[in-house]
Amino acid sequence: MMAFGLIALIAGAASALMFASIVSGALISLVLFYLAPLPLMVASIGWGPLCASLGGIAAAIGLGALFGLPYCLAFAVTVALPAWWLGHLVLLGRHAAGVSPAAGAAAQAEPDIEWYPVGRILLWIAGFATLTTIAALLTLGTDADTITGTLRRGLMRILRATDPQASGEADQLVDALVRIAPAAATVVSMMTLTLNLWLSAKVTATSGRLRRPWPDLMTAELPSMTLAVLCVALAFCFTGGLLAILAQIATAALMIAYALTGFAVLHTLTLALKSRTFWLGSTYAVVLVFGWPVIAMVILGLADAVFGFRERFLRNRQPPPLPTP
Repeated sequence: MMAFGLIALIAGAASALMFASIVSGALISLVLFYLAPLPLMVASIGWGPLCASLGGIAAAIGLGALFGLPYCLAFAVTVALPAWWLGHLVLLGRHAAGVSPAAGAAAQAEPDIEWYPVGRILLWIAGFATLTTIAALLTLGTDADTITGTLRRGLMRILRATDPQASGEADQLVDALVRIAPAAATVVSMMTLTLNLWLSAKVTATSGRLRRPWPDLMTAELPSMTLAVLCVALAFCFTGGLLAILAQIATAALMIAYALTGFAVLHTLTLALKSRTFWLGSTYAVVLVFGWPVIAMVILGLADAVFGFRERFLRNRQPPPLPTP
């Protein structure tokens, strides 16, 4: 029990230090800030959600004592809560339908477990990315005009600090950045949370503490109702005001979730290609370098959700049945 508590405190302290490093203003602190959930996620997946919750509570209290209540709340909402809950979902499983717990010694030794689907975990990540971005924006104001005005003033100060001779074109650039800032922040939050969860699962799998088999990521798909939610959020983006900003945040998070399933579709559809590694590597490189080609992955993920490309492809790849004698 002492070792369990020590691991929780070490994970919490590491996350708190990485989170608080942003105060230094150094460039490396930005990387550490975004990787702050990683130690708690490793603790959650490797030693259980209780370990992450203890470490997260201790870290939040420590940050609150050192830097004040805002840092405590920010850490709890953006780091500790996602790390604890996502780690819990990774380990969540149940006996598969039709499998009796008393089906024999062999079944008891290796029960058939149905683990929590990767697609649903992606949906939770999108929810956390939406929540953290909304919480950050509401610290700037409670209405659209106040939020956009605060963002604009902050960006103008940064721009004038780098270029004191900023002209009218700079004003247009700042206006454009203000419009895309909520969605861009959501995309960053979505990608960093996904990266942290993947890295923590890899770390625990390498150490032998991952208690579920590594999932087949090519089969990841979002629940069918997600498409309807995306359509509703997209419609509210044109209403204006604070509601439109919130809808843009939710839309951006769901779009990135569909982009990730689009990559899963791409991995599946290229199974028959001899130069599969080259095409996949080129696609990832283009998306990382330019960014905007991720739209193609969003479209591919949406198309698969509507038309079932993966299911058709895998069905056609199955060998024909053997002739009956």
